Amino acid sequence: MRKSFESYLKIGAFLALFLTTPFVYTTTNAQDTNISTTQEGFSPLDMVKSIPIDENVKVGTLSNGVKYYIQKNAMPANRVELRLAVNAGSILEDEDQQGLAHFTEHMAFNGTTNFAKNDLIDNLETMGVRFGADLNAYTSFDETVYMLPIPTDSVGYVDKGLLILKDWASGILFQDEEIDKERGVVIEEWRRGKGAGERMRTQYWQTLLKDSQYAKRLPIGKKEILESFKYETIHNFYKKWYRPDLMAIVAVGDINIEEMEAKIKETFGSIPRTKSAFPRPQFSIPFNKEPLAKVVSDKEATNTQLMLFYKFPKKTITNYSDLRVNYTQELISTMLNARFGEVQKQAEPPFLYAYGFYSDMIGRNLDAFQIYAGLRENNIEGGIKTVTEEIERMKIFGFTESELQRAKKQLSKQYEKAYKEEDKTESKRIVMKYVYNYLKNNPIPSPKFEYEFLQKALPMIDLNFINKTAQSWITQENRIAILTSVKKENIKLPTEKEVLSIWNNAPRGDIKPYEEKEIATSLIEEANIPKKGSIKKEVKNEKLGYTELTLSNGARVILKKTDFKNDEILVSAYSMGGHSLYEDKDYIAVSNISSIISQSGIGELSSSDMDKFMTGKTVRINPYISEHSEGMRGSTSPEDLETALQLIHLYFTNPRQDKDAVASFVATKKGFYQNLASNPNYYFYDQYSKLMESESIRSGFPKVEELEKTDWQAAYKMYNERFANASDFTFFFVGNFNDEKMKSLLETYIATLPSTRETENFKDLGTRSPKGMVEKIYKKGSEPQSNVRLAFAGEMKEYNTKDEVALNVLAGLLRFKLIEKLREEKGGVYSAGAYTNVDKYPVPNYSVMITFPCAPENVDDLIAASIEEVDKLRDGDIDTSDLEKFKEVEKRKNEVAQTQNKYWLSTLQGIYYYSETPESIEKNKSILKDLTVEDVKKAAVKYLDTKAYIKAILLPETETKEDKGE
Repeated sequence: MRKSFESYLKIGAFLALFLTTPFVYTTTNAQDTNISTTQEGFSPLDMVKSIPIDENVKVGTLSNGVKYYIQKNAMPANRVELRLAVNAGSILEDEDQQGLAHFTEHMAFNGTTNFAKNDLIDNLETMGVRFGADLNAYTSFDETVYMLPIPTDSVGYVDKGLLILKDWASGILFQDEEIDKERGVVIEEWRRGKGAGERMRTQYWQTLLKDSQYAKRLPIGKKEILESFKYETIHNFYKKWYRPDLMAIVAVGDINIEEMEAKIKETFGSIPRTKSAFPRPQFSIPFNKEPLAKVVSDKEATNTQLMLFYKFPKKTITNYSDLRVNYTQELISTMLNARFGEVQKQAEPPFLYAYGFYSDMIGRNLDAFQIYAGLRENNIEGGIKTVTEEIERMKIFGFTESELQRAKKQLSKQYEKAYKEEDKTESKRIVMKYVYNYLKNNPIPSPKFEYEFLQKALPMIDLNFINKTAQSWITQENRIAILTSVKKENIKLPTEKEVLSIWNNAPRGDIKPYEEKEIATSLIEEANIPKKGSIKKEVKNEKLGYTELTLSNGARVILKKTDFKNDEILVSAYSMGGHSLYEDKDYIAVSNISSIISQSGIGELSSSDMDKFMTGKTVRINPYISEHSEGMRGSTSPEDLETALQLIHLYFTNPRQDKDAVASFVATKKGFYQNLASNPNYYFYDQYSKLMESESIRSGFPKVEELEKTDWQAAYKMYNERFANASDFTFFFVGNFNDEKMKSLLETYIATLPSTRETENFKDLGTRSPKGMVEKIYKKGSEPQSNVRLAFAGEMKEYNTKDEVALNVLAGLLRFKLIEKLREEKGGVYSAGAYTNVDKYPVPNYSVMITFPCAPENVDDLIAASIEEVDKLRDGDIDTSDLEKFKEVEKRKNEVAQTQNKYWLSTLQGIYYYSETPESIEKNKSILKDLTVEDVKKAAVKYLDTKAYIKAILLPETETKEDKGE
């Protein structure tokens, strides 16, 4: 099914940060009746059939209006994912309630009918449920959803979980004292969201959501209301909108459906039906006949982004015809994004990234064809022109048959994988589809139905249908353009009128149809497949269930066959050395060349050729060079294992040198990195990284000028040096594979890699964290925001497993106490974390870091409170029940982790990388189980010296009203 508007916004945010938002169905449905069904497929009568509900889910409605969904799913075992979906969000707030839908969500964790505030969190943590990580909730414009994973292997846990959900639905207490304490927490969440993104969004949402209630009801609300609303105001919101007829309970997990249904009826059936219930109001975002545009900039922004919207009325997917249209949308998006990807790979890319899709928008009355693009600040108008030209090319000429066949192949593979993994899909990946069926009326067919339907529907989606549908997306009405950018003297931003002019003038005479050359049919031609090597030694570890092979070229391979996933094999490889073996002057070259090679293609195939060749294959293999090692990372399906091994072989023996890929990489990285320091939080991260790593050139973000002056030809030589000797590599394969096929492929593609039989190790670069008491204050930003990092770090006399476990416990206990003290007691933070890291390389070392954002005027008080909690640990002031709760959380977390391929890949690689023994796995569990309060105290005294630690503080550049006490 298509992703939501919010999902793609998250993707866009990620891309913007780390990369190298009358209806079409009217047109399309009219076309449906003209599509031939003479080939195997559906008849016109079939197309009006309703989409069936997954037969594995039980759906019902209680007499009071509460709806429920129940599905048995044993991945993971002994767990159930519970959700309470409330069809009420900030859009329903009155003028004096702005922010109280979200505030209500907060109050659900501050005391209910059956659970006093501390009892609620304590009960859940006793069950191994982590506050924030497992137990959570969110509030948006139209809904509030509570998330609660519960173990099912202990008596009463499920009953208690359901009782908690019932209390959230109808028993939140809203005690005056707790409301007042929570004001500070919510305001800190409001403060955390401030910044360039929020400032620009506040402006452009008034255009995007023009003349709608949504523009006036942002979920976080207004600070002045949060600080001073009357107690009865939030009571009124809860009483009015938390009604059984606006709620659904979802339970997916290792449960008995009939038993769960009986429990839900018993627990939630007692909530009285609302006597004065009235229909929930529906709000809409108006259409706009004339196109709208908004251009905003901010000096703390980090990038320039274009957003284009073509709005259409919402069409719910209910029947076969709708579902086929949904697939058509996915196919069009796939083909358009492939074209965008090709353009982005040019030596002088006109944009940093671009992608488009058809999905829902904010609110429930609109869908939209949406395009997002990151633009280069030295060619903003050119980027807009290129993006709009690609859209116009799609409208005028459509797509080609070969593009369509590749997209069909890719889509089919995607749904086939979901079908194959139907019995191995984690409950947390299933549960939200039922939540959105309730809230948005999204269909809930089974993966089997979708895959089988798709096989019949794809032949009916011909090129004519595709091109007419794509053409109908490009309209002259109901369009909005948003441009956000960095405010700098050397950036010339187009006006809103100019943005619309470029967009409106997209039909240009020089636009030509898309052309492509014939694509390759193989990575390695039959005549060039290497002559097999051999397996010289095979050793089995029965206890952990893996096999170690030694190949004829000296390479070592670790195989662990699992049945956790039907269609997954995880791949990894490493050799010691990395960029530590090169001088600082070569760091930028050697640390980035593997990324360039990943983006260059392989052998004679360019990156665009590779994208086309890999269509329909589930393979991802990428080389890397880190400080202490180099290697490969990736995954594949059992069906595509040979392709994955061919890629590994070619990355060793025939990496592609592509000057256009180098130029594109540098231009793209420049676009992302050049303004990162404008953002206070990225600036703080950069400075903190340098502080902790002796101001090394290898710390923090790279400088743009360093990328531009790098000798990339020398970098290729360094890459080849790092991958010249397979005998120094250890390869790992974890997942569902056939043993004999795997061994045969290893003999062909891994045993034949070049080998010198030499052994290397990394070089200690001497970077160390500072010693003694260190305080650094950094000033950046205009908002009343601060960020604090307190680090206890240094070398260990020798690596000690028990100390590493104790440090992890210390961090866990600190998290408990910091939330209690800084958030619940003082109301000074929204979130506070404590994290630990122990590493053997380059020398045994450790760090424990406390971090939290807060108001500038509260920095000193909250630091003092944090150090006070550390001193309590040093004094042995540790509640035994807290230690047991942490152990239970870790036990539950590990139970789930051990049923995942990624856990075993990480574990096995750790054994070899750190020269540990397989027995260390069980030993670590035993250490944690037997760890005492006294052990934790000793570790705190040994490693957490409150007279010698690193204090890094980010403050705003300008004095704020809060600083002045106003």
